[in-house]
Amino acid sequence: MLPLLLASSSPYRRELLARLRLPFTCASPDIDEQRLGDEPAVELVRRLARQKAEALAGSHPGHLIIGSDQVAVLGEQILGKPHTFARACEQLLEASGQQVTFLTGLALLNSATGHCQVDCVPFTVTMRELDRKRVERYVTAEQPLDCAGSFKAEGLGVSLFQSTHGCDATSLVGLPLIRLVDMLTKEGVEIP
Repeated sequence: MLPLLLASSSPYRRELLARLRLPFTCASPDIDEQRLGDEPAVELVRRLARQKAEALAGSHPGHLIIGSDQVAVLGEQILGKPHTFARACEQLLEASGQQVTFLTGLALLNSATGHCQVDCVPFTVTMRELDRKRVERYVTAEQPLDCAGSFKAEGLGVSLFQSTHGCDATSLVGLPLIRLVDMLTKEGVEIP
């Protein structure tokens, strides 16, 4: 098996990948993550996942490189990482009682052959009706400032959900393991 490299500095993605019990290393790619014009959200996350993997191919020849990127979509609006307390509260109040779809782009690049598999895995959550006090308590408690949509599904953020819909709950956290196993299997990786 070629060495496995996670093109991410995300502790959430590291924790998820560790579930597969495969040896891997991590490196943080340096790419421009800006949306291109009116680029659809699905194409944005697919492009960024691929670019993250490709950015490390030169320095990691002979590797299977995993790239991933995620955005939250509310209606037609892409919700990125809030970065501030005020923006996190604003995003959650906008999402109150609404459906938010998380789109997770996933790429697996074989840097030895140049073969790259790319996909987008959607996962939808229906949010509870939220008021400002509840939102502020949540953001204070969990500090989800680096999370698309302003919540951590793997933590207290689940308390904000009324229901969830999708084929792979790990995609909500940022690395769709079911689809990744499919991709790794195509590259000859045996799991378990």
